[in-house]
Amino acid sequence: MASATATRPGSSDVTAGPRTDRRPPVPRTFYLFLVPTLVLFTLSITLPAVMGITLSFTDSVGFGEFQFTGLTNYVALFQDPAIRSSYLFTIGFALVTVLLVNVLAFLLAVGLTARIRAKVALRAVFVLPMVISGIVIAYVFNFLFSNSIPQLGQATGITFLEQSLLADPDLAWVTIVVVTAWQAVPSALLIYIAGILAIPGEVYEAAAMDGASARRRLVSITLPLVAGYVVINMVIGFKNFLNAYDIIVGLTNGGPGTATRSVAMTIFSGFTGGDYAYQMANATIFFLIAVVLAVAQLRLTRGRSALS
Repeated sequence: MASATATRPGSSDVTAGPRTDRRPPVPRTFYLFLVPTLVLFTLSITLPAVMGITLSFTDSVGFGEFQFTGLTNYVALFQDPAIRSSYLFTIGFALVTVLLVNVLAFLLAVGLTARIRAKVALRAVFVLPMVISGIVIAYVFNFLFSNSIPQLGQATGITFLEQSLLADPDLAWVTIVVVTAWQAVPSALLIYIAGILAIPGEVYEAAAMDGASARRRLVSITLPLVAGYVVINMVIGFKNFLNAYDIIVGLTNGGPGTATRSVAMTIFSGFTGGDYAYQMANATIFFLIAVVLAVAQLRLTRGRSALS
């Protein structure tokens, strides 16, 4: 005779099985790919960075013996007018360039997503500068600013163009902004095109039916819906322009004098000029600024969708 099992009121008659909420074991293949990459990253990035930060507290010239000097290099940095000048130039250049690049890229993206002929071919043309080396672009524009434009100024009687802008301490920075923007616009352009194409066409159709003009649709629909892309382009662009080096070397080499010397140029020149530990302290400060910008970028872009 089968015995009946009594169940208490409110109790479940489902027998408790083994717990299945534990995480599955990590496959060994994961470590096979992770460990070599981690070793290479540590040897090529982490270890040199730690060594460089350590040497920034010494009087090292890059080789041989050295002694620890504490915060001497850092105190000297904040009192050095050449360092302050390089930071002011770099930050000012980055701000002007990022604004120019984003305005031009956004306007071009609006035009290249409109109903125009050969827009695919035009997109390819505007993207070409981003695949050319920065140093090559700099040398080409160096020839233009040093030879072609002065000849054009003499032929047309435009006085301020008769001499090379690269030799003018007050205008040399303009050439760097122009050339850097010429190369940087395509990457920002592609991001803006992706953002505009992600906007549903029905939104524009509804606005057109309500009588909204093209300008009104641009201001009230396109701009708000690509605001997330604007933030991304602004932060990434500013962070990249702070590291400007190759275009400045090819155009002005930091001149006239030190008028266009960026932070990156100052650091590299110190490595070869006997100021190794001093410029390592400068590089450490610059690294901390880059980290702050990276954290800001992550916070600003976290959770942003295509239409945020």
